[in-house]
Amino acid sequence: MKKLFALLLLITSVSVLAEELETPSYNVTIQSNCAEGEVSCDDVSYTGINKKSGKSIILKGSTWHTLCADGVTPCRFLGYKFKNGDVIYTVSEEGILEVVKKGNKVLFSEQGNWR
Repeated sequence: MKKLFALLLLITSVSVLAEELETPSYNVTIQSNCAEGEVSCDDVSYTGINKKSGKSIILKGSTWHTLCADGVTPCRFLGYKFKNGDVIYTVSEEGILEVVKKGNKVLFSEQGNWR
């Protein structure tokens, strides 16, 4: 009985948050699998579907924050970051999907709306 209670407690302490962003070219689903109340999360997934081709990509990433005055503690939430080789996908809190290659070359940037 104690094992069952511990398992139920663990399951209820992890919050699965899914958000959807729609841009003119992509439908993006962001899913966070972290404990409720955590400021930052390293277990976030990105599923992006190209509206024209139907192709999709799934990436793992984390939340993205400014740092507090101590240079370590996460402060203001900015959005999410995902890495695919030398390409970084960012999804901002304002709904901007941006894809940047190493060297800060912007490959794609588009404003979307959270649904």
